[in-house]
Amino acid sequence: MKLKKIYEMRIKNKTHVKKRACAIAVMAVLSLLLTGCIKDEPLNAECDITDAYVSVSNPEGMFFHASDTLVHVGSEESTIQFNVRRTADLTQLSPRFNITEGATISPANGSTHDFSQGPVSYTVTSQDKQWSRQYQVYFKPVIVTVTDTVKYDFEHFALDAKYQKFYEWYEESDDVIERLWATGNGGFFLANSSKAPEDYPTVPSFDGYDGHCVKLTTLDTGPLGRSTGRPIAAGNMFLGYFNTELALRDALHATEMGVPFTHQPRKLTGYYRFQPGPEYKNKAQQVIENYTDSADVYAVLYRNHDEAGHPVVLYGDNVLTSPLIVSKARVNYLKPTDEWTFFEENFVQLGEIDEELLNNRGYNLAVVFSSSINGASFEGAIGSTLYIDKVRVICTHDE
Repeated sequence: MKLKKIYEMRIKNKTHVKKRACAIAVMAVLSLLLTGCIKDEPLNAECDITDAYVSVSNPEGMFFHASDTLVHVGSEESTIQFNVRRTADLTQLSPRFNITEGATISPANGSTHDFSQGPVSYTVTSQDKQWSRQYQVYFKPVIVTVTDTVKYDFEHFALDAKYQKFYEWYEESDDVIERLWATGNGGFFLANSSKAPEDYPTVPSFDGYDGHCVKLTTLDTGPLGRSTGRPIAAGNMFLGYFNTELALRDALHATEMGVPFTHQPRKLTGYYRFQPGPEYKNKAQQVIENYTDSADVYAVLYRNHDEAGHPVVLYGDNVLTSPLIVSKARVNYLKPTDEWTFFEENFVQLGEIDEELLNNRGYNLAVVFSSSINGASFEGAIGSTLYIDKVRVICTHDE
């Protein structure tokens, strides 16, 4: 009996040891797997500049405003431009950059360069070394020109630098390329990334009044747009900047209206063609009977700093109503027509314009075109189409 009990006890002990050994082995394997997961976590693949800034001993003598020393860089931007006074010394400047986590930049962040001969090229490389982006950094002397008319002919355009999916427009002057014009194409891309560039709300057309023109069309945004309460996208174009990162969560604040302007505008003119879409719908996609869509063309001049000296930009929800607006021109009615038709509208002065502030880039000008007048509220007729060409802002003469 004793031998039998001793044998049974040994069997139980061996079983316990085996179970314990198995448990320890499982824990060891799990530990290795977890450690492997931590070690194998992918490195950051982003390689963007998010902000650029520069410190100088005499910012007032170099920049028009203290806020001009900082430039926020959109995710789709590849050109960074600081606007400076024409007397600024550009031979020894040391800009610094905020870049995505883990990325590196070459030349070195904060290194000194001569920008008087043109832009300096910087390359940002991702943490995983698999991706890189190149940026051109300019310091542009701004000269107040003596001219009565500012001309916009829309002859210069290209696919966006980041995605190569939609068109962007730019102006050329003194061998400097400026992307003054913005559109909502970046927002449409987020909901319809498979669309061809020609199928976006704002595209170039070869059938202009003279050369190329801009074609703006109100389009359906598809399932994603409808699910987020944005069932349509009006073709739009404006002087300013479109913040793609805000497009889906705060569409009106994605449109930053206006660029610095040193003239006093008196009249807005241009040529257009327009045909409304067949059915006008509200934001809930209900057809509004006996209502015809219309296009919208307007311009506003506004102060770009508040009383405390903080920079100000107007957005889609206040560009026509802000108390900072000092002058406004809005075309009353664009009659539907298939023929190129001239339009003109006088600026109505709403507030005093400070000449010294004007000469020091203290005002922004926003010029806006839309294929649906209520497009900012996501109402309009799908298919409404506006063509725009040869826009002129006629100003008083600057001495």
